[in-house]
Amino acid sequence: MKKICFLLLWCCSVSAFAGTETALNEVKKGQPLVFIAGFDEGDNTYYTNAKNYFGNQYYQVVEKTESLAEILDWLRLHYDANVYGDIHIVSHSNPWRGLSMKTNSESDRITAATLEDALQMKEVVPLANNFLRKDTKIIFHSCGLGANKALLQHLKKAFTADPDIPLYASEFFNVFGGKYAEHYLAKTYYGYYPTAHSPGPRALAMEFKKKYPNVKADWETVLKTRAEQLPGELYTYRFNIPVEWEFEFEAKEDIPNFKNTQEIIDWISEDEALLNTITAFNIPIEKFRWLTKVRGNTLFIKGKTTILCVMQPIMKEDAKTEYSPVIVNGISYTKV
Repeated sequence: MKKICFLLLWCCSVSAFAGTETALNEVKKGQPLVFIAGFDEGDNTYYTNAKNYFGNQYYQVVEKTESLAEILDWLRLHYDANVYGDIHIVSHSNPWRGLSMKTNSESDRITAATLEDALQMKEVVPLANNFLRKDTKIIFHSCGLGANKALLQHLKKAFTADPDIPLYASEFFNVFGGKYAEHYLAKTYYGYYPTAHSPGPRALAMEFKKKYPNVKADWETVLKTRAEQLPGELYTYRFNIPVEWEFEFEAKEDIPNFKNTQEIIDWISEDEALLNTITAFNIPIEKFRWLTKVRGNTLFIKGKTTILCVMQPIMKEDAKTEYSPVIVNGISYTKV
């Protein structure tokens, strides 16, 4: 018999993701609030850039509220409907694992499942009915979050039960602090390979061409372009997603002896819970690099995939060299 200890990690370091429309009637609607729900690591200045940007727009920026519970507690203590207007939340996000923001300071990152559980267990206590002013917008600046409507529905439950108060998040990436525009939306195209085992730009370019036949691009050049060059040109950002499992066996002799990567993949595939974890990413299992290590009676299995995220800035239709303004509405943003 084996005991399973599961650890799933997320690594993403993007300094340019976030954004919002600022041309709203802020004086009439009240002072916008911005919650910076995270902190910078390494050379990633995403949260610092967001703080500076919103501060320059004369929004009230609230820091050190890095979980949903902390944001709700701040609102209960400080919110005044006669003073404040729209509520903005800045948090890293990814299309695979939801928000990097946690439900509370001791919890895991927010997904539809973890937030639903937290609401049911009263670990996250929603705001009272009629707490927010009726013209409030709740806006998440989190990349790709708008594609996860189930999570958006749970987030809205935490803030309001009023169907007339909307919550917004974009399916696109919100790029903040760009070279040619302070903030803009970008379409994204994805490719994957086992970390440290790239098949090379030409082979990867062929995969992108097959996967996205309607996108006109010199994929080999795009995959070598790591930052914005000319306005509107495609560029590529790379990051890794690691997965780690621990399996404790009663005896060391019970631990399987894997001879190659395929045997590891076959062993994972035979376990429904493990396979469901990988399937949830919507990334083929063979796109992960798989390694094993044995320590005592414990088997460690580690997987890591490299994500190629190609960014295509959304430009004005009538001015191909000008970035399309970011407008928080039901067209470029998902509304619940």
